[in-house]
Order: sequence, then structure tokens, then C-alpha cells
Amino acid sequence: MTTDNINIRLADNNDYPQLIALFSEFADFEGRKEQMTNSVDKMNAESDFFNCLVAEKDGKIIGYVAFFYCYFTWSGKALYMDDLYITPDYRGKGLGTRFITMLKEIAAQSGCHIMRWQVADWNERARAIYKGIGAVINEEDRNCDIIL
Repeated sequence: MTTDNINIRLADNNDYPQLIALFSEFADFEGRKEQMTNSVDKMNAESDFFNCLVAEKDGKIIGYVAFFYCYFTWSGKALYMDDLYITPDYRGKGLGTRFITMLKEIAAQSGCHIMRWQVADWNERARAIYKGIGAVINEEDRNCDIIL
């Protein structure tokens, strides 16, 4: 399976039902399904706070990356990548790198000085990918940083 014909775009409220299903799938992958309490109703009510890119193939969302803007006292304006999730059939095909590349562009265009996210100690595959794209992983707090 290739990533040909996969469209990456900003999410909109029509995507919320598919995204809720993927959020639940991701929570299960992380071993914390009971913590997933979001809903389409919450997303509609709180849409001003939700930023997300989705990967779509044939009308089905196969991955997403959620992010928000914040301010770090040591570096200034930042883009924080909250979650990046790709369905199992599409992992290992460069889609995560495409997501992060697009987020780096969004962050730079938005005047951010840093892009940050966290990675679990046990997720060696993700850690290797992040290091491979130039992220510096702080082993003390598990933050991954890309300085823009």
C-alpha cells in the first residue's frame, strides 16, 4: 500500500465523527482508552480551539495530527503538536514525515520559534523517526523540539 492519492488538508467539522473514532483508536494504542472522553458535540462547541490536519484517501480519514499555538517563556511563540496518529495500514510509508513537514511550514508561516511535542519512552519507532527528521529529544521531560 502506498501513500499515493492521499490528500492532506485542514480538518473541518464534517470530519469530527471520523476523527472521534480515530482519537479512540489512538487512546487504545496508547493503552489509555478510558481517558478518551471527547465527543462530536464537544468538538463542535470547542471548535475555536481545535487545529488539525487530516490525511484522507477515498473519502476516509486515515491519519491526523492535532496541534495548537502556545507561548514558552524560554523561546516565545510555539506550535505544539498534540497528537499524530496514522492507522496501521498506512504506517511506515512516510505519512508522519509529511505531516510534520507541513506543520513546520505552518509554524514558520505563523511566526513560531519552536515546534514541540512529546513522545513516550516505549515508542522507539516514533523516537527514531523524530530523531531522523532533526528533532532533539530531551530525555528528562521527553519533549521533542524543532527550532524554527
